[in-house]
Amino acid sequence: MEPKQIDLNDYVLSGGGYMGESYNHKSNPDLMLKLYSTRRAALSLLEYDCACKAYALGIPTPEPGQLVKVADGRTGVLFQRIQGKKSFARAIADEPYRAHEFAQKFALLCKDLHAIKVDTSQLSSTKEKYRRIIQEHPYLTTDQREKVLRFINDIPDTDTALHGDLHFGNVIFRGDQSWFIDLGELGYGYPLFDLGVTMMAVKYTPEAKMRELYHMDKNAAINFWNAFVPAYFGPGRSIDEIEDEIAPYCALRTL
Repeated sequence: MEPKQIDLNDYVLSGGGYMGESYNHKSNPDLMLKLYSTRRAALSLLEYDCACKAYALGIPTPEPGQLVKVADGRTGVLFQRIQGKKSFARAIADEPYRAHEFAQKFALLCKDLHAIKVDTSQLSSTKEKYRRIIQEHPYLTTDQREKVLRFINDIPDTDTALHGDLHFGNVIFRGDQSWFIDLGELGYGYPLFDLGVTMMAVKYTPEAKMRELYHMDKNAAINFWNAFVPAYFGPGRSIDEIEDEIAPYCALRTL
């Protein structure tokens, strides 16, 4: 797909990060641009494709517009701009005393996402992605690789929609409406793949990095997690038991 040429002078920078920058249109308040760095150009096409598929599946996400490029060669994606939005991470940071409330809402969104069944011919298998990564991993010994692959092979095969990078910075809301963003790793598989990302963001992000990435202190994140787990899994199981079940998926994400 050939990106449409646009003039970056029509946009104003609104934020930046590891993958690139975001811009708001100067005259159209309902339009935003996510612009990737040159060395990550392939990710713009991937995110555009995944965002379109998510939108078609009915997953709440800002409507994707066009794949575009600017004069310096960078590519990006135009999206519907959600004015007045806030990420769950920012909300927890701003009002840590509401962490329990935000966790309840976040859990419902995750459960709704994981209730969606997909056509597996249209999305990539997260299980196969991790299997491929481990097979090609340059630092694992043969024994380590075989042990991890045995674990992956035993993971249940499901056709559940997965965000792929599901943490409290990648869901935004305004009032009672919420949207998943950054869907470049959209796929299908066992929900604990997603929850491994969520748990890793909370439990294994150092304090300084927590403030840099998610704007909050560690205690607020832990309070969120301790309310999220029973809201997602229901009563009858301890948080420690559930964390033990999710922990291997955190390890996979780290690898």
